[in-house]
Amino acid sequence: MYALVTVLSALLLVMILRRLKRKRVCLDPKRLDGKTVLITGGTSGIGKETAIALAKRGARVIITNEDEEKGDTALRQIKRESVSMNVKIMKLNMANLQSIREFCKDFVQKEKRLDILINNAGVPAVLDWTDNGFSMCFGVNHLGTFLLTSLLTERLKSCSPSRVITVTSEVHKYQRLDFADLNYNIVPLFSYCRSKLANVYFTQELARQIERHGVTSCAVHPGYVVGDWTSKFSVLFRIVMYVISSMFFISCLEGAQSVIHCAVSDDILQHNGGYFSDCKPCKLRPHAQDTGIAKKLWEVSEIMVGLSSSRREIESICTR
Repeated sequence: MYALVTVLSALLLVMILRRLKRKRVCLDPKRLDGKTVLITGGTSGIGKETAIALAKRGARVIITNEDEEKGDTALRQIKRESVSMNVKIMKLNMANLQSIREFCKDFVQKEKRLDILINNAGVPAVLDWTDNGFSMCFGVNHLGTFLLTSLLTERLKSCSPSRVITVTSEVHKYQRLDFADLNYNIVPLFSYCRSKLANVYFTQELARQIERHGVTSCAVHPGYVVGDWTSKFSVLFRIVMYVISSMFFISCLEGAQSVIHCAVSDDILQHNGGYFSDCKPCKLRPHAQDTGIAKKLWEVSEIMVGLSSSRREIESICTR
């Protein structure tokens, strides 16, 4: 009897875990022929899976990475799995503002279109500093994304209707921003949560600023994804996370589905500035919908990255 109860309990647990891990699949068949898609950090994880999926749909896909060897390996894999040669890689270090400026200048000089920008590059909960002295999470996940998107906005406008998709995380709801300490870098998880909340505010303010130009902005929680982000941590931590992830986390392919959905589906057009998960719009908590905080964060971010001078140079190139 005890053995039977044990077996039934185990089966019930497996069913519950499978239910928790079940994710929607993007079923929209829309093609992207003639469209150019830029995916930051598209050499691994959900970024790579998204690149493969969109290249299969006919898009010209550009991915970024700082490591040339790793980038070339990923590029070959994406081309092979998508059966598309219209995939390109460009060098970019999201932890260095000058690298972002140089990348954007190079991009607008070489690429005449930008229809979909997917802000996928990010770092996990780590205690480190960017080349410019910002906490790594806030500096890469928010400030890097903010600067890159701002400098490419004119190209997005000229190709409207266009889209900006920013990968965030559900954990944004567990923290609040402290404008007296945006560079918070004490508890790694808290720093990460704040950077993901900043992504949500950025998405909303971007939508308000450029909606009239035909650019749609949305934030996406891909789910809790099994990826290579644990490689930065100790062996013991990786073992623990492997056990946990095998029970609760989803694959990178499953995690990419909501990002792919937001890249192709016209359903998102009525949810500009919205937050998506499981291929559908989701409601944010009240503190994550504060327009005053979103606007203030935008203004502070402009100062922190020195946006004005960089934007003028990029805009002059775009108008040539």
